Amino acid sequence: MSDITYYTAEGLQKLKEQLQDLKTRGRRDIANAIAEARDKGDLSENAEYDAAKEAQGHLEADIAKLQNLIANARVLDESKLDTSKVSILSKVKIKAPTGKTVVYQLVAAKEADLKQGKISVDSPIGKGLIGKKVGEVAEIKIPAGIQKFEILEISI
Repeated sequence: MSDITYYTAEGLQKLKEQLQDLKTRGRRDIANAIAEARDKGDLSENAEYDAAKEAQGHLEADIAKLQNLIANARVLDESKLDTSKVSILSKVKIKAPTGKTVVYQLVAAKEADLKQGKISVDSPIGKGLIGKKVGEVAEIKIPAGIQKFEILEISI
């Protein structure tokens, strides 16, 4: 899996902090749980020990995934982004079918947070907006059917 994913500097920093937390606190907690379970006697019939070892396997898999993600992450230089069309990291002001105006920033899937107005470039709306210019109408298929979103403004 060597898919390059683009992030904001803030988004990549959060991933690195999450990885560091799993490597330190996460591993320490698992080691303590294994030691505690080991102290309870026969390991062949110790469900707590088996559960702790399984949790350790999941933790190590999560660490490996994050390491791979970070290794293939690239930070975009916002000063070099083209605001004539929608791309990753663009802030897009759109007019929704309801008539409501909303602003979304298109980000990598791991950074998406609807409460902060950040949507994934891999989401149906994100995919539909990519490459569009101000004044264009994006017809996007969402679970509720095909909806039209008018691009009002593009910024960084």
